[in-house]
Amino acid sequence: MNEEIDNEARQRPAGPAAQAPAESPAESPAESPAESPVRPRAAPRPGGRPPPPGARPPLPSASALPSLRQLSYLVAVAERLNFTQAAQDCFVTQSTLSSGLKELERTLGAALVERDRQHVLVTPLGRAVVERSRELLGSARDLVGMVRAAASPMTGLVRLGAIPTIAPFMLPQLVREARAQHPDLKLALREDQTATLLERLRAAELDFALIALPYDTAGLLVRELFAEELWLVTRMPERASPPRRLKISGLDTERLLLLEEGHCLREHTLEACGLAERANPSGIEATSLVTLVQMVESGLGDALLPQMAIDSGFLGRASVLPQRFAPPAPKRTIALVARPTTTRMPEFEFLAGLAS
Repeated sequence: MNEEIDNEARQRPAGPAAQAPAESPAESPAESPAESPVRPRAAPRPGGRPPPPGARPPLPSASALPSLRQLSYLVAVAERLNFTQAAQDCFVTQSTLSSGLKELERTLGAALVERDRQHVLVTPLGRAVVERSRELLGSARDLVGMVRAAASPMTGLVRLGAIPTIAPFMLPQLVREARAQHPDLKLALREDQTATLLERLRAAELDFALIALPYDTAGLLVRELFAEELWLVTRMPERASPPRRLKISGLDTERLLLLEEGHCLREHTLEACGLAERANPSGIEATSLVTLVQMVESGLGDALLPQMAIDSGFLGRASVLPQRFAPPAPKRTIALVARPTTTRMPEFEFLAGLAS
């Protein structure tokens, strides 16, 4: 009798949960991949809570980013290709610069510079990083300049570049007048060829530049100041002759002397004479206006000089004869250029007004 009772107890369900068979995971609608796709679980935030949906990944910590000082070391090495000279430019020891550059490479996880005891070479990736570094350093300088200019306009340092065929004739008077009107405005001057000046301007190593147009100034703020004529300078004739009306079309281009490549006056001369960009009829090039005038005085040929050089007395006692062309005379246009994002607009307008 007891055995029959035990058998009935074993066959009888224990409760409501036992009355319905459990559904397999594959048959459950809630688990169907078509209706509820499985999504990876977001990594928990500190404290154990996952980030909210659509949250951006956290920014790298400061220790994972290169410093501006390290970027300046890289730019200096790329420009000098010499660790000793680069360290001098950065006012640090060579070991400090070398360790800073190695730390930069560790931070970025890539070799930027190849070096041995005799050679320094910037890798292709390194050259790309150098260009971005120049932009970042320029933006940092702009940031500092913006704050200082907002606090005290027409004060502090303004870095002004000028090409060699403008600098000696315009900068002395420009600096004198700027000092007289704004004694707290300091002008740091740099004389260089147009391409170099615009490169430094775009990298925020210069604030403004005085150049001659036509020239490619794409992406820059350009203020045209004035146009000036180009004059023909020849050797002083042994016998005086009556003045004649020169025409640019009547020039003997075989006697034309030019500045070396990179000087915009060379391109302006060639353009005025209708010659090809890389033409050099005489085969002689000068490195400066002084050398150019000396070669004319020696009878090697003739040259075109800007009117500001003639008016300034630059020719001095040289045995040369400046002659003006009949209209339409060849001309160049003097312009002040800046970055369109410059934070020194009051100074830009002021200097443009002085130079006009």
